Amino acid sequence: MSGQLPISAIVLTKDEAPGIVRCVERLADFDDVIVVDSLSTDGTPQLAEAAGARVVDFVWNGAYPKKKQWSLDHAGARHDWVLLLDADEAPTAALVTELRTLLPELRARSRGAYDIRLRYKFAGRFLDHGHTVVKRSLVDRTAARFPEIDDLDAPGIREVEGHYQPQTERGIGRVKGRIEHDDVDPIASWFERHNRYSGWEAHLRARGDARREVASRRSAKGRLFDRVPFKPLSFFAYSYLLKAGFLDGRAGFDYAVALSTYYWQIGVKYRELRRQER
Repeated sequence: MSGQLPISAIVLTKDEAPGIVRCVERLADFDDVIVVDSLSTDGTPQLAEAAGARVVDFVWNGAYPKKKQWSLDHAGARHDWVLLLDADEAPTAALVTELRTLLPELRARSRGAYDIRLRYKFAGRFLDHGHTVVKRSLVDRTAARFPEIDDLDAPGIREVEGHYQPQTERGIGRVKGRIEHDDVDPIASWFERHNRYSGWEAHLRARGDARREVASRRSAKGRLFDRVPFKPLSFFAYSYLLKAGFLDGRAGFDYAVALSTYYWQIGVKYRELRRQER
């Protein structure tokens, strides 16, 4: 394999032409690179193939499995271990090096998945402080699966598994290397996406059974945060002050405010749903 990692990198796309070539090129260390595309109309599949990826079409049928689990099951990965990415994500050099040293552990299958921190870019700057997103992006597709939550009628998120993390009985590892999240879209797209996400979150919160099911699959930290009062203000204090987001300058402030506003949106939409129910 010419020194390439025996890991399949699967990239989920839909109209990602501005960034797909850069994404695929940064996966050159992986033996197998697959782009799972949702019928893009901007040339994404052709650009991905020209950059060296295999392209698999995905058409959602409105049911489970959704796109991430479908990709693990049906994209034709050559390897059991998969690094699952969005088109605006790519492993850092440090992560690639760490994955090489991790290969004996992966072969031993002592764990079923690994959590990886994102190095997030917001408002044109990579953030090294403040709130850090963690994704369970490295999974053994034979031992980890995304949960099937009763959310098919929820607004906001359709073909992709929302913010759910894959589950495994073999235990979860964590690596130090990071994935860079370099969104090339204008900042307005961030607000548009999170407006949709907040509708989905509010819907789940208003349905007690779905909310309990999601909460049961969260980490202890996630379950604690779900119960924090005055969440928008609490999150801002956590991200900007406690986690030193102020060290990232104006971008750190803007990110803390933007995410605090996201949690405020969830609360407003949730309360509206409860009023409608009454």
